[in-house]
Amino acid sequence: MRALTWQGTQKVSVETVPDPIIQQPTDAIVRMTSTAICGSDLHLYDVLGPYLEPGDILGHEPMGIVEEVGSEVTHIKPGDRVVVPFNISCGHCWMCSRGYFAQCETTQNTDQGKGASLFGYTKLYGQVPGGQAEYLRVPQAQFGPIKVPTDHPDERFLYLSDVLTTSWQAVRYADTKPGDTIAVVGLGPIGQMSARVAKYLGAEQVIAVDNVTERLEMARRHGITVLDEREVDDVPAAIAELTNGRGADGVIEAVGMEAHGTPFQEFAQRSAGLLPDAVAKVAIDKVGVDRMAALRTAFASVRRAGTISIIGVYGGQADPFPMMDLFDKGVTLRMGQAHVKRWVDEIMPALTGADDPLGTEDLRTHSMPLESAPEAYDLFKDKKDGCIKVVLKPELQA
Repeated sequence: MRALTWQGTQKVSVETVPDPIIQQPTDAIVRMTSTAICGSDLHLYDVLGPYLEPGDILGHEPMGIVEEVGSEVTHIKPGDRVVVPFNISCGHCWMCSRGYFAQCETTQNTDQGKGASLFGYTKLYGQVPGGQAEYLRVPQAQFGPIKVPTDHPDERFLYLSDVLTTSWQAVRYADTKPGDTIAVVGLGPIGQMSARVAKYLGAEQVIAVDNVTERLEMARRHGITVLDEREVDDVPAAIAELTNGRGADGVIEAVGMEAHGTPFQEFAQRSAGLLPDAVAKVAIDKVGVDRMAALRTAFASVRRAGTISIIGVYGGQADPFPMMDLFDKGVTLRMGQAHVKRWVDEIMPALTGADDPLGTEDLRTHSMPLESAPEAYDLFKDKKDGCIKVVLKPELQA
């Protein structure tokens, strides 16, 4: 089969690799019909190379048609249309029984000190071949795959794999209540969907912050109040002005380690991606290499006794938090990988009707063949041509 493989820092290529096969009775093989590029894939592209090997197959936002199932997989069958969650969870361990699917103890990477295995995401998370390919072997398929209806285009359901479930968790973790003001820092795919989910779940005012014209315009289309960082000198002050001087009830930080920051932090992050692997691992594990601008904006924008939901992915181990300010304000922090299947039943009614209240079909800006994946990564990374979300279609011809 053809698959998108990591070959080095800022270098990916589509190669012919062996077809996946059933290895365990809990496996399934799914033929990919859509597989998206995530912002966290760019971390692999730039910074987290020390935890990858040439030939690793990337991608963790897949959906498609079931081709084959193992003997212990009974809730799906060949021919079913499924979405595959990005985290691999068993559904029955101590963590899964409590809804903490991203911490599944069956697939947890205890040797790396990390949680549940993820598709296409480094040695830290199991080095499981990802979904930017023609076919995907799905471990723990007796639980993971989400069967979806056959009507509506893929993009209606695809984002259950990550974007939509992650955004839903971000809004829930922000303790969003009807009538609240929610601020969203960053309008990439997660920020876009978080803002829409917040409105859908009853927030009276949703304020979103970014500096990319196309992202701001997309958010406006969905009734979001936007702040353009190129025009607003003091974002927390602007949010305070929109909230009677109090600040947002909840703030969702949807940027993570790709945020703009100080020149030193940007240099540290880029340098880590270029160092020899052994040295780079020490830098990432022990040194603050993340860009903290988005977090600082979130900390300053939340009201006293408010909640900050950190959903952007961070990679550095020693990044500084302004603990005195956070303690004084009585801020609640919640964060972590999305527990995908915890939220699916809540979300599904918004996806299965004739309308599209979450605007799932207005998120993808580019649809491209799998063979064009290297160009798609560059397009997404550099935000060219108004690119906000790329969906790769393995069945399309280049």
